[in-house]
Amino acid sequence: MNETRAAAGLPWLIQGGMGVGVSGWRLARAVARTGQLGVVSGTALDTVLIRVLQSGDPGGHLRRALAAFPVPELADALRERYFVEGGIGPGERFAATPMMTADETCPSRPLTVIANFCEVWLAREGHDGPVGVNYLEKVQPATAPAMFGAILAGVDYVLVGAGIPAQIPGTATRLARAEPVTVRVDVAGDDQPHELRFDPASVLGGALAGLTGRLRRPRVLAIVSLPALAAYLNRDQETRPDGFVVEGHRAGGHSAPPRGPLSLDGSGDPVYGPRDTPDYARMTRLGLPFWIAGGQCGPRQLREARAAGAAGVQLGSVFALCEESGLDAGLRRRLVEQELTGGLLVRNDPAASPTSFPFKVADLPGTLADPGVATARARVCDLGYLRTPYRTPQGTLGYRCPAEPQAAYVRKGGEAGHTEGRHCLCNGLLAAVGLGQRRPRGAVEPPVVTIGQDLDFLRHLAPDGGPYSAGAVVRWLRAGADETAASHV
Repeated sequence: MNETRAAAGLPWLIQGGMGVGVSGWRLARAVARTGQLGVVSGTALDTVLIRVLQSGDPGGHLRRALAAFPVPELADALRERYFVEGGIGPGERFAATPMMTADETCPSRPLTVIANFCEVWLAREGHDGPVGVNYLEKVQPATAPAMFGAILAGVDYVLVGAGIPAQIPGTATRLARAEPVTVRVDVAGDDQPHELRFDPASVLGGALAGLTGRLRRPRVLAIVSLPALAAYLNRDQETRPDGFVVEGHRAGGHSAPPRGPLSLDGSGDPVYGPRDTPDYARMTRLGLPFWIAGGQCGPRQLREARAAGAAGVQLGSVFALCEESGLDAGLRRRLVEQELTGGLLVRNDPAASPTSFPFKVADLPGTLADPGVATARARVCDLGYLRTPYRTPQGTLGYRCPAEPQAAYVRKGGEAGHTEGRHCLCNGLLAAVGLGQRRPRGAVEPPVVTIGQDLDFLRHLAPDGGPYSAGAVVRWLRAGADETAASHV
C-alpha cells in the first residue's frame, strides 16, 4: 500500500477516538505517521491539560504546545497557574476544572480551546500524516470551543458520535472561517433547545485577524449505528457530513441501544437482533465514504469491509492495548493477561453510563466493575462532562447527572431509579489513564476500564502477552489486506 498522505486520499484505517485520554496525542501521532488516520479523544481535555501540568508535564510536551498557541498571554497565564515543577505531592489534590456550562461567559471556554489546540498540535508535530479528533454529541456545551481549538491546530478530521451530530458539519464550516456560531443545546423535558453562541474572537481577540483565511475546514465523519441515521443526516447540505463510521455494538465504550423493546441476556447485556445489523449496500448508495467499526480487527475483516463498499475500518481496542496508548500500563497488562488466559469478561452494561447508552465495562478487580469498589466510592459530581441541562422552576438552566448523589439528583427533578448502577465515567476514565483525583484520607478515584468485546487480535499481536506498538498493528493489517486498499476513494 502507498502510505503517503497525498496518494492515500482517504485512509483505509481509522484509529478510533477513545476517552478520556486513552487515544492521546502519542497514539494518534504514531498512527498518523504510518499514513493512516490517528485520532485524539477530545473529551475532558481541559482537565487532562490541568492535571498533566500539575504532574510536572514530563518531557515538557504541553509547555511546548502552549508556546505555539496564537495568544501567548492566555497560554502563559494558564501555565503559570497550573504548572508545578516536579509535580504535586502524592497526597495533594489536583486543582478543580471549571465546569462547562451553556453560558457564553463560562470560564471553561478558553481553557477548552487551548487544551484542544495543544492535543492536536502535539499529535501533528513532526509529520504530515492525517490527524483527527473525536467528540461526543452528548457534550454539547463544549462542542464549539473544543472544535475551534482543534481547527486552530490544523486538525484534518472531526468525528462525532453518541447522538445525532446534525449541527456539526455547518459548525465546522463556520468555525474554519473564524465566524461566530450558535450551537443548539438539548434541555431535558423541553422541546425548545437552548441556543448557545460562541465567537472565536472572544478567545483570540486581536490575534484572530491574522488567522483569517488561513484555517482549514476539517472533514466531518458522523459515527452512526445504522443507515437510517446516515440517510437522515445526508438529506441536507447543512447536516451532511463528509463520511460515516458505522459502529457495531461490540465496539468498546458507548454503543447504541438495540432497536425495539429492550431485552437482556443471562449476563444482563442488551440483546441485539437482525434489525441492528447495518445494510452496507444502503450505505454505499448514499454516495459518501464510510468505515466499519466494532469487531473489525484483522486483515480478513478489512478485506470484507472493503468488499462491502467501505473505505476501510475503524479500530479502537487493538490500539487501547498498544504501547502508545494512554491507558495505565498496569491496567493494560492485566487486560491482556486475563484475555489470553480466558478470564476476561467485558459486559455491555445498560446501566453504567449516565448517558443511558449501553457501555462496555471490563470486569477487573479493583475497578468500578467490582461491586465492592463501586459501593465504597462516595458519589460526587465535580467534573460534569455528562451532565444533562434541565429547566429549573425559575426558567434558568440547571444541570444534573444520574451518577451524582441520589438526593441531589432527585432535588433537581430526576427520578431516583435512574441513579441505580450508574458509574461516574468522568472520574473513572481519568483514573484509568493515571489522572484520578485524590480524595480525603488518602483515597484515589478508582478507575473504570472500557474495551471492546472482540479481542482475538491479541493472539496474533501479543501471543505471549508482550507489548506491541501501533506501528505493528498497521503492518499486520497491511500485510494481509488487499494491496489496492489505500487507493480506494
